[in-house]
Amino acid sequence: MTERPTQPAEQLRCLTAAAIFFLFAAIPASAFKSDSVPDWVRTAAQQKLPEYSPETNAVVLLDDTTYTVAPDGSAVEHRRQVLKILRPQGRRQAIVEVPFDKDTKILSMHVWSIGPDGHEYAVKDNEMTDHGYGEGNLFADDMVRVAQAPGRDPGGVVAYEYEQRCHPYLTEKTWFFQDTIPHLNQTFTLELPPNFTYGTVWAHARQTPPIDLEHQHWRWVMNDTPAIDLKDVRLRPAIDSLEGRMTVHYTGPGLPTSTEGTWKSIGEWYQVLYKDRIVATPEITAKANELTAGKSDFYDKTEAIAEFVQKQVRYFAIELGIGGYQPHYAADTFRNRYGDCKDKATLLTAMLSAAGIHATLVIVDTSRGVVDPDAPSIVGNHAIAAIEIPKGYTSPKLRSVVTAKTGRQYLIFDPTWEKTAFGQLEHNLQGGYGVLMEGSDSQAIQFPVLAPELNTIRRTATFQLQADGSLKGTVTEKRFGDISEGNRYLYTMADAKQQSEYRDHVLGQDFSSFTVSDVKVENVEALNKDLTTTYSLTADRFGKPMGPLLMIRPRVLGSEDLYIDHKKRHEVPVNLNQTMQEHDDYAIELPPGYTVDEIPDPIKLDLGFASYESSSTVKDNVLHYTRTYTVREVTLPADRYPDVQKLAGVISADEQRSAVLKKQ
Repeated sequence: MTERPTQPAEQLRCLTAAAIFFLFAAIPASAFKSDSVPDWVRTAAQQKLPEYSPETNAVVLLDDTTYTVAPDGSAVEHRRQVLKILRPQGRRQAIVEVPFDKDTKILSMHVWSIGPDGHEYAVKDNEMTDHGYGEGNLFADDMVRVAQAPGRDPGGVVAYEYEQRCHPYLTEKTWFFQDTIPHLNQTFTLELPPNFTYGTVWAHARQTPPIDLEHQHWRWVMNDTPAIDLKDVRLRPAIDSLEGRMTVHYTGPGLPTSTEGTWKSIGEWYQVLYKDRIVATPEITAKANELTAGKSDFYDKTEAIAEFVQKQVRYFAIELGIGGYQPHYAADTFRNRYGDCKDKATLLTAMLSAAGIHATLVIVDTSRGVVDPDAPSIVGNHAIAAIEIPKGYTSPKLRSVVTAKTGRQYLIFDPTWEKTAFGQLEHNLQGGYGVLMEGSDSQAIQFPVLAPELNTIRRTATFQLQADGSLKGTVTEKRFGDISEGNRYLYTMADAKQQSEYRDHVLGQDFSSFTVSDVKVENVEALNKDLTTTYSLTADRFGKPMGPLLMIRPRVLGSEDLYIDHKKRHEVPVNLNQTMQEHDDYAIELPPGYTVDEIPDPIKLDLGFASYESSSTVKDNVLHYTRTYTVREVTLPADRYPDVQKLAGVISADEQRSAVLKKQ
């Protein structure tokens, strides 16, 4: 699986239920010429708008989707949308993009616009372009048809209509009805054959009952849906974890395995796709035996196999048709030494089975909060592995552990994340949910939030300060966990020039003039050991002479200032990204003839979700500075944002405080 391709601003609304019914019933798709703007576009464009904030870029005036399922399970989606541009920044939302692939053929597509001056336009077929999503390490048959209508200026209106035939891989359809711009009127209509039934699940929104149009037709109506306002919102979650959605699950006679709105049914559907893909061939078994030779401990055996898949199987995605969901055969991935996330998780499962260890796949999303435990559906864009831990086995090295409803314990591991140590889990998945694919025992599981002590920065340094304010010394920095990921990539994939430029960029935040030498880096590839960097540092003009006084900053280097704003937070949760702990310990030898006249007072702040403390002391003509910054939670409700602002203020103030030295 790959991350979802960017979609157009597609979530639109409807008029009143009655108006929509008569409007669309009266005007079939064939009732207008492609070179004229249809009446339904003009009607939507003439609506009076509510009062929107001045920052609103655009508004969806009308969005109508009809999803018609045939007895054989194929479906036709018909959609109409009208959008009005309110600000120049809204031009991007008015670019029409309709995704398709070999199993979702666009039968027809029309695009119109009405300029701010009232001039009407129709986009010709030869003015639309098709583009592929596949690039870099992804090869897929996903395409998008793009149309850029004239008149996309404030006050202008852009509309489109398309009809698309698809052959769904599973019996569900998700309607996303909220995004970053408001939606005035929108509807979703479901049309099912006789004897078919349906159910719905809702995420990030209150359930809305449908209008029964009879004859197996139902319509959901949404009016005045507000935008998810994320403009300039700091420390925020991904929009995918906030936007409202409804998933319709349907079933009927003659259909294959149906997803009936339960995790169990989704797991049973997925089991059909991958059960024959996890077979351990003789070659896979031989490699598993080679890797585990002489090892009897569960952790040692699984680590050896997991690190092989993590490090020796290159990430490359080939996803055609059902390949977006179904992994390739483990034997193919093993032989080719490449695959995407689900391929790597499948190979890991097969190799572990050869060693007598049970494992399975977990469907997740790379953004925490997208998978909703109360809304069973396939919305994740990533696959990882769940490795069953033998009953009674314990080890402090197994950190990302979950317990399923069956009582079985699993170690959750992502073989795609190349710089995450075995036994741990990348920070963006922690605290979120995934779908444990165990056939009839499939279920949503919540991933643990790991302890701050498993994601650390520890800096120690000794410096000598000169009377002219220059500083020289030796710095040692140790990083462990996710917080070491960027530096591990730096020292494995970047060249010496890029590494030097990065160090200069980081240190340039604390020093105006400096030189670095004698750089030494250890344990770059040893993910379960500290990534240790040592170097010598010389900085001119670190101290600021003021007559007989010399001003210096006890917090010599390392900035942890939070990226906040000073606005009130009403609804959007606070995303602290990751748990972590930073500890700094610096010793500054004062120049001869100087004593400390004033040092900053100690700080100690504990807000529960995070704590911060620092102190400066003097002993034997050496100024010592220590601080510890700990983050214990990854997500906070909006009403805790004032505490985050308080924390940010304390950190920022402490990092800039000065000690005053006096010449005797």
